[in-house]
Amino acid sequence: MIGRPLRVAGVALGLVALALFAAWIYWVHTPPVEPPTLSGELLDGTLRVGDLDRHFLYYRPKERKSSPPLLFVLHGSMGDGHQARLSTFYEFDRLADRHGFITVYPDGFDGHWNDCRAAAPYRANTEDIDDVAFFAAMVDHFVATEGVNPERVYAAGISNGGQMSYRLALEAPELVAAVAAVAASLPDDANLDCEKSGRPVAVMVINGTADPMNPFDGGTVALYGLFGNRGTVLSTLATIDYFARLAGHRGPPLVTPFPDAAKHDSSRADLRVWSDGPGPRVALIVVHGGGHTFPFPRDRYPRFLGPTNADLDAAAEIWRFFSDARR
Repeated sequence: MIGRPLRVAGVALGLVALALFAAWIYWVHTPPVEPPTLSGELLDGTLRVGDLDRHFLYYRPKERKSSPPLLFVLHGSMGDGHQARLSTFYEFDRLADRHGFITVYPDGFDGHWNDCRAAAPYRANTEDIDDVAFFAAMVDHFVATEGVNPERVYAAGISNGGQMSYRLALEAPELVAAVAAVAASLPDDANLDCEKSGRPVAVMVINGTADPMNPFDGGTVALYGLFGNRGTVLSTLATIDYFARLAGHRGPPLVTPFPDAAKHDSSRADLRVWSDGPGPRVALIVVHGGGHTFPFPRDRYPRFLGPTNADLDAAAEIWRFFSDARR
């Protein structure tokens, strides 16, 4: 009498476990990213900044320009330099091999950057870690040790890393010639904890209209509106409008659609460029239907973060935008 109910319960639990496993495979699991064959070497570095030892990885290609550009790639929340390299699918290293620049993957403090969002609850923000000083120290270090061109320093990041890129653009335009922010929008006035310099910088933004974390139309930054509240941000269009007007652009952007080559990704994209004014160019890639992800043709993010657009290579577009920008 007791055995049959137990068997039924065991089968039911097995089916539930199987369903949970299948859901995890579909929504969370991603195929492994194969590391490329590269010409150069990945190295470690540490700098003392204030009372902290700050760590970074950097990729130095075998063939470099005589005064190479320097590109920082910034991880998202709960990440580090290794994660930044993986989450951009090693593409910046491939580009470094091709174009002769040095790529740096720094670690935030306790897995985060002290960006401009006052509501951010992580220690980098609550302890007011001086990340701008960290970047200034890294620039000085690479100018001294690798002979990089201080007029060609760039920063690109996703999510929390994109927010840190905004901080550099707002507070330290003397450090960077251009920045790129992916899946990130400027904090609104109620959530802004940075001092705006008022000086223009070349800025590229890549945001998805179906981002479940950073709302394209502005509002509260929280996964599906429930988890990891980071306060409120401007809309994507208000974000890019701030930088375009700062650079003196007043006319409409030049809009170029990307070919919708990948029909399976539930998304498409277009590039919008503002360049009619006296200041540096400003660009926006709108990923229609895109999620909290880094567009790339061959690999993808977990599905619970929304679709990963496969029509464009975000790293290549970022480098194309950076390549002719000077401080």
